[in-house]
Amino acid sequence: MLGIVSSGPVYAERIKDIASIEGVRSNQLVGYGLVVGLDKSGDKTTFTGQSLRSMLARLGLTLPPGIDPKSKNIAAVSIQAELPAFAKPGQAIDVTVSSLGDAKSLRGGTLLMSPLKGADGQVYAIAQGSLIVSGLSASGQDGSSITVNNPNVGRIPNGATVERTVNTSFSEGDALVFNLHTSDFTTANRMAESINKILGANTAKALDATSVRVSAPLDPNQKVTFASVVENMTVIPDDAPARIIVNSRTGTVVINGKVRVQPAAVSHGSLIVTISETPQVSQPNALSGGQTAVTPQSNLKIEEEKNHMFVFNPGVSLDEIVQAVNKIGAAPSDLVAILEALKSAGSLHAELIVI
Repeated sequence: MLGIVSSGPVYAERIKDIASIEGVRSNQLVGYGLVVGLDKSGDKTTFTGQSLRSMLARLGLTLPPGIDPKSKNIAAVSIQAELPAFAKPGQAIDVTVSSLGDAKSLRGGTLLMSPLKGADGQVYAIAQGSLIVSGLSASGQDGSSITVNNPNVGRIPNGATVERTVNTSFSEGDALVFNLHTSDFTTANRMAESINKILGANTAKALDATSVRVSAPLDPNQKVTFASVVENMTVIPDDAPARIIVNSRTGTVVINGKVRVQPAAVSHGSLIVTISETPQVSQPNALSGGQTAVTPQSNLKIEEEKNHMFVFNPGVSLDEIVQAVNKIGAAPSDLVAILEALKSAGSLHAELIVI
């Protein structure tokens, strides 16, 4: 499969689509908890029983010493959530629940109240609720089984309540810094020019290939309005550098429109080697007392496909590369070999990425 990204009409993009404000970011939360109410599909691990004993102790119920609560309807799970920027206490966020032990399925389970912590160890949300599991697993007495999707991972929409606010630097200082999602000196310069054109000279300044500093009001209310105005301005991003991306697993090759080739001649051909075995049977005479013998005989055949040779002229474009390769009937794997040869010969000045 050959993908072509050509250089067509140029479109302007909103700043909010190509950049983000420094300090305005989400934070990852993680926690540990127990899922209960499973239909005999829970854990058999020891630490799950220990977690159940600890939870019951916090609720005021103490199990007798030496008793291992081997309950099949509970599972130890990890809980992940993303805390959006400016999230306030009382707001709800989604959580993802994943099995930690050997549970067969989390379908039908309910997550008990579990704290979610940030990287600093502080609790920022509390999660609890019924799981939605899209996976399904079933097995028979003869050992046969079938699994659809992943039954050991579930989600709880709005399953966590925010308990703590994460401070941001948005309201601090007299400037906002916009960071491009993809670093590019030309795009950063164009962004600064677009902002200065509307808001006045020296309002914005490109700090490097990623960041553009924009002078902003000190008052937080005015800063919100100011950020809204800036992020809706439009910028024409610069074209990406000449790049070729090859997916070796799927055979997909994507070439953007900036790829050019210097003068080069390419020959494409291959050898086909065929080896066939034709055993020969030697049968002795009826009264000779000999034994039947089988003698191996190998037939080796080598064929060479008709060589194809074509010339790339100076500055040849992407369309001409594809047309030339298609004329000789080369597959995507052959195209990769041709591109690698051109790069080795110094005729291809493009970034070649193999994933």
